Amino acid sequence: MLPFLLLASRAEDAAAEDEYAAYLRYGGLEEPELLRVRLEAAPLPPLDLSKYSGVIVGGSPFTSSDPPEHKSAVQHRVEQELAGLLDQLVALDFPFLGACYGVGTLGSHQGAVIDRTYGEPLGAVEVELTEAGLKDPILQGMPRTFTALTGHKEAVSALPAHAVLLARAATCPVHMFRIRTNLYATQFHPELDAEGLATRIDIYRHAGYFPPESAEDLMAAARQVTVTEPMSVLKNFVARYAR
Repeated sequence: MLPFLLLASRAEDAAAEDEYAAYLRYGGLEEPELLRVRLEAAPLPPLDLSKYSGVIVGGSPFTSSDPPEHKSAVQHRVEQELAGLLDQLVALDFPFLGACYGVGTLGSHQGAVIDRTYGEPLGAVEVELTEAGLKDPILQGMPRTFTALTGHKEAVSALPAHAVLLARAATCPVHMFRIRTNLYATQFHPELDAEGLATRIDIYRHAGYFPPESAEDLMAAARQVTVTEPMSVLKNFVARYAR
């Protein structure tokens, strides 16, 4: 099997390793089957897409909709590199799955409005599939409504007309969409379970997602949540596009 490529941008080693392990576990992949590039550490190397089954973009502390003057040089570089890669991926209709930060990157690339209108706190949210979502192969076998884990400062407030809305929530109208046939983005985290969320709360307690003094309570609450359905997105993506 040709490997999948995970493009990560978490500078904290503990968060980066936990994320990679989660994609391996819930994607049913071994390490040689999921190669990783940490974009925050070094520029994106030249890629031969014919050597990969698909591209995955993980979550990120970067916020796409921040004013340019508030972004670091590293964030500007990462955004430029991902935009150039998406030029190729969209033109080829190449298999792509962006989780959380994938909404900001693929959405921005395709003309969606990305802003802070529908940010959601770290925790559980009830997600509902649209009629198109119920028919989409990446969501095969999933119930119409399910619990997912999320936590984001920005979200899509308006999709372009050519995007297909696949999932939504009462607190965030765009939780998953598709571009063309094979490019997907989710706002919820398909790789994240309760223990993984607790880990991220601990790591990002000073990142502005929540008051730092509430971290212990949030971690305790996270560990009470049972999340099983979102991982099917990863399983289905891998099964559909592995080649």
